Amino acid sequence: MTEKRIANHESRITKTGFTLVELLLVVIILGALAAMIVPRLAGRSEQAKVAIAKADVTSNIPLALDLYELDNGRYPNSLQALQSNTGGGSNWNGPYIKKKPVDPWGNEYKYKCPPDHGRDYDLFSLGPNGVEGGDDVTNWED
Repeated sequence: MTEKRIANHESRITKTGFTLVELLLVVIILGALAAMIVPRLAGRSEQAKVAIAKADVTSNIPLALDLYELDNGRYPNSLQALQSNTGGGSNWNGPYIKKKPVDPWGNEYKYKCPPDHGRDYDLFSLGPNGVEGGDDVTNWED
């Protein structure tokens, strides 16, 4: 009797799992999807860095510079004056920024006052290559 119960029990057990062919098929499908999607996303990180730098030189840092100018009647000589009163502003109410502004590529933003390009000041990033010219992100070019 026990032999019949064991045989019955074994026949009711079904083996579950994936075959090697099924696993290979899934890997091939995932590889094909990755091959289609990855090239579309590859250039987006550099575009995002440029967009961040553009926002910094056209609105984020200029806001702090404008607040400094409102308090002191002139723009600072350096971006360092936005963190501490190194510029000697008599009505300095800072810090106007919490930390030194650094572009998405890890370089400090460049600031010139008096400017070379007909604005109140020149503010720019040297871009991904870190060298002036070519791929710079500036506040004077739209």
